Amino acid sequence: MQPKTQGEDFPWWLVVVAATGLWALYEVWASEIYSDVMAGLVKGIGITIGVTVVAYVLACLMGLGLAMAGLSRFRLLRQAARLWIEVIRGVPIMVLLLYVAFVVAPGMVWAWNGVTGFLGMEPVRPRDFPLLARAVMALTLAYSAFLAEIFRAGLQSVDKGQTEAAMSLGLNGWQRFRHVVFPQAFRVILPPLGNDFVAMVKDSSLVSILGVADITQIGKVMAAGNFRYFETYNMVALLYLLMTISLSLALRRFERGMKVVGQGG
Repeated sequence: MQPKTQGEDFPWWLVVVAATGLWALYEVWASEIYSDVMAGLVKGIGITIGVTVVAYVLACLMGLGLAMAGLSRFRLLRQAARLWIEVIRGVPIMVLLLYVAFVVAPGMVWAWNGVTGFLGMEPVRPRDFPLLARAVMALTLAYSAFLAEIFRAGLQSVDKGQTEAAMSLGLNGWQRFRHVVFPQAFRVILPPLGNDFVAMVKDSSLVSILGVADITQIGKVMAAGNFRYFETYNMVALLYLLMTISLSLALRRFERGMKVVGQGG
């Protein structure tokens, strides 16, 4: 009798998580303390989701551009892309967040004022640059380097014969990329892209150090005010857990669907 493979195991871990979620729902319904905590934390869900989605979309676009530059036939583009990727990946996200917020953003304001000053426009103050925008910029820059490597690996996984066949059919560079290279690479890069999106949901909590009113920041403020650290951080952790597990399950289902479509094709 052969043992079950890992994929056939019953998801007892999911039962435990679901039971924990049901307990939390009961506490929110029955306990005034948990109810008040959840009512406050819900206000930060929109910020958390918004920061994650916007930063991730921008990071994907930037990462794809970096990957294509890294595979360019021009040495200058390749070296510039590699420099960016290695530097950004070597800096902790929290450090990069602080650097962008308090060094890069004021520098951009200074440069903007230097250019618009000749036009007689009113100067912009650093505080006019929202902290939320600085946080999104930092996460975009941080994840662009990691996503660039994912895109690069996926694009290089496509057999060169596919590109040569497309060239023989008279397709130009953009048509080859759009119709031949990227659709095949997408199946390779989808799982790591999904993993990085889940990771960004968690890393978005770092924006709380700038005072952005996400779930973590609201939880910190509430716990400092009501001294209910146990209840507050239980709910904070549960909300992040609910978002990440839901995303992971949805991504797994989507990946299985992609495999079925690929086998059917």
